[in-house]
Amino acid sequence: MTEGNGGDGGSAGDDGEPEAAEGDELTYADAGVDVDASEAATAALIGAVGADTEAEGSGSEYAGLLDIGDRYLALATDGVGTKLLVAEALGDYSTVGIDCVAMNVNDLVAAGVRPVAFVDYLAVDEPDERFAEQVGEGLARGAELADMELVGGETAVMPEVVRGLDLAGTCAGLAAKDGVFDGRAEPGDALVGWRSSGIHSNGLTLAREAVTREHAYADPCPFDGYETLGDALLEPTRIYTDLLDPMRAHGVRGAAHVTGGGWTNLERLGGHRYVIDDAFDPQPVFEFVQSEGNVTDEEMHRTFNMGTGFVAALDSDAAESLADATDGRVIGRVEAAEASDEAGDEGRATVAIRGLEL
Repeated sequence: MTEGNGGDGGSAGDDGEPEAAEGDELTYADAGVDVDASEAATAALIGAVGADTEAEGSGSEYAGLLDIGDRYLALATDGVGTKLLVAEALGDYSTVGIDCVAMNVNDLVAAGVRPVAFVDYLAVDEPDERFAEQVGEGLARGAELADMELVGGETAVMPEVVRGLDLAGTCAGLAAKDGVFDGRAEPGDALVGWRSSGIHSNGLTLAREAVTREHAYADPCPFDGYETLGDALLEPTRIYTDLLDPMRAHGVRGAAHVTGGGWTNLERLGGHRYVIDDAFDPQPVFEFVQSEGNVTDEEMHRTFNMGTGFVAALDSDAAESLADATDGRVIGRVEAAEASDEAGDEGRATVAIRGLEL
């Protein structure tokens, strides 16, 4: 079983918004999502079922892999999270389907797997043709961008369980056994990164809390590119399937989809020190969230992608070529970590970025 790390799913007050006192220094946990508690719960789930599942197949940090002979069948599942509350507030569900697809297919790409098919699960408190149509259009657009088939799904009406709606999906992919990424970086590797489109679909509980302290989603956006603040939060997640072939051609060892947990996702590539010295600049939406929520630099980088949504580790000699063949750039390097008794031979994984040690 792979570790859960997808769409933000924080708790909210009766009005659909997180509760915190104005002016307080915000953290993701204060806003409603305790990442450490979430990881502990995931570990408990894996501990309960992992022994049985490992006998049937294999897995990466981003997808479950099932041996079907000459290939792996890969599966990933994820949802949109509390970004849906922004869509609800604006009455605009036209892009959340793209997010649902993106959060799944990007995980498969990080494993080195080509997405081939997608099914969705829409749970609602009451049927509504208007938002169902918008969600469907977004799912179709996401599948088109990912170059895969949308093969069906399920709509459940559960008024006693769901308030509004929840949207999730499962993606299937195929890969030759020698095509999946090893998933482990090596000291001396370079790190190539690709820009995000914005917040994507992670950390929205913290972002919503910060934005709504003194503003409404329908307020005019104070930075360029969007009519309202809500529009900036709804910018759909970028889909990275176009990177799969170039990454394979350049010998990528492992990749990281920068989702929940922010830049600490690089630690999935092994117990090394990941030095980022040329990350993409954060989009203005991150600066606005940080300012309005009084969020520390460290908390921002542990929660959000901060402008870089996907990272690959590969031999330093091939890094510039991969960056030139795509719209990426070399953003850093992998160094050996100090060994410790607690972390084992590799050492404890850390990320150094913008003067921070995560």
